[in-house]
Amino acid sequence: MRWDSPWALLLLLLIPAGLWWRRRRQEPPAAVLWVRRGGWGGRIGAALLRGVEALPWITAALALLALARPQQGLRLSETETRGVDIVLAIDISPSMMAEDLRPQNRLFVAKQNARDFIRERVHDRLGLVGFAATAFTQCPLTLDHEALLELLDGLDFGLAEDGTAIGMALATSVARLRDSKSPSRVIVLLTDGDNNRGAIDPLTGADLARAFGIKVYTVLVGRGGIVPVPVNDPVLGRRIEMVRMDVDEGTLREIARRTGGRFFRATDAATLTGIYAEIDRLERAPIRSVEYKEYRDLGPWLLAAAATLLGLFALSSATWAFRLP
Repeated sequence: MRWDSPWALLLLLLIPAGLWWRRRRQEPPAAVLWVRRGGWGGRIGAALLRGVEALPWITAALALLALARPQQGLRLSETETRGVDIVLAIDISPSMMAEDLRPQNRLFVAKQNARDFIRERVHDRLGLVGFAATAFTQCPLTLDHEALLELLDGLDFGLAEDGTAIGMALATSVARLRDSKSPSRVIVLLTDGDNNRGAIDPLTGADLARAFGIKVYTVLVGRGGIVPVPVNDPVLGRRIEMVRMDVDEGTLREIARRTGGRFFRATDAATLTGIYAEIDRLERAPIRSVEYKEYRDLGPWLLAAAATLLGLFALSSATWAFRLP
């Protein structure tokens, strides 16, 4: 059952307020004239009279409930959607400042594509892990994608020390997914470098993911080799330097192979967009949802009951339960 105008339920507070105000008036009780027949009168008659006095208040409550328009579902509709539990593990080491993914740096483009990916996965629980020299959970698995997008915006350089701890990123992501009941659990690991920090080796992290039945899709961002990197010089200001950045494609391929995922190479922004679209296509799991499509308004029935009780009150007051001044 649902309420089409639930705000009207607040008006029910007027009933106890009215009873309290009526009691505060402290009027002297009126004399009551009864028709005493058989067992009527005494305790039974007093109880009947109290019931009649309550009828107007019950009638008012039913009318207010009708105003809130309660509706009963009549026809069920079963739809099938698809959802997955996914953790996005994004590298925020300083090397992600490289500007070989025009028009912005690697992290900017990675976050931009992650936003589009999140918006497309409306039925999925998604989480976010950031990593550099260490890994941390920026957002646990959630269906609140608006909150996730805000936390994604806050993922930036300087949140961890310089370095690339791929093994730690995998271990942290597995910790977020290991208790998941979803039939499909996935880590999307996005990095531009090779592992050089952390207490856990990348392949050990891959074995850990495989032990929990978690797939890892690895995405190598950037062209590698000599790339443009912005440098803030205290004398000359901001300038671009060409810096050699080596990558470890073999390790990322092996991580994907061991966990049943896939390896992708993103050398430009358009390719990265296509990679997220490919992962979106590959990872789908059935979810059944049931919802009501047709509803019956119960308001008329409540109004009919209120009218019946009001008529009973009028009849009772005019016959056996009336008051004398």
